[in-house]
Amino acid sequence: MMSYITGLTMLNRIINSIPGVVLLLFVFCNAQAQQPPPRPISVSFNPAMGLRFGAFFQSASGGTIVITGSGIRTSTGSVILADLGYVFGAASFEIVSNPGTLISILNGPDATLTGSAGGSLSLHVGSSYPASPFVTSVSPPAYTTVNIGGTLTIGSPVANPSGAYTGSFYVTFIQE
Repeated sequence: MMSYITGLTMLNRIINSIPGVVLLLFVFCNAQAQQPPPRPISVSFNPAMGLRFGAFFQSASGGTIVITGSGIRTSTGSVILADLGYVFGAASFEIVSNPGTLISILNGPDATLTGSAGGSLSLHVGSSYPASPFVTSVSPPAYTTVNIGGTLTIGSPVANPSGAYTGSFYVTFIQE
């Protein structure tokens, strides 16, 4: 009989001490809240930093010029890259967002560039630097520079006479 009463007494003590233990857990836990929801990103573009392919020569068979997101220029086919003082490089965009926002890039359709002396070239929007998807800068100010390259398809001199070619291309920045 004695052990039954002692067991009940011990059980009562344990039950009575549970609220104190639970209270201690709440006292020593740090509470953290979620960051404010991300505001819409802001994208700016400097026209002076558009996608530029520089000067080149083409022969009868044509080819391509590729500008990577990091600004490296290469050619294929019978296209010869020329260093005549014409600038080449990737298009540059500045993205302002909450720190650590995940951004994906969706390239638009191929674009047609129209020549000043007639003809047209096909532009395929290419890779980006940093590669998509990427996380925006985590230190203030939270802006990230994104460079986007492309591939220019060039035909024969008859189809694509010498001159300046201009046009527009589309990219979509998706905040995730």
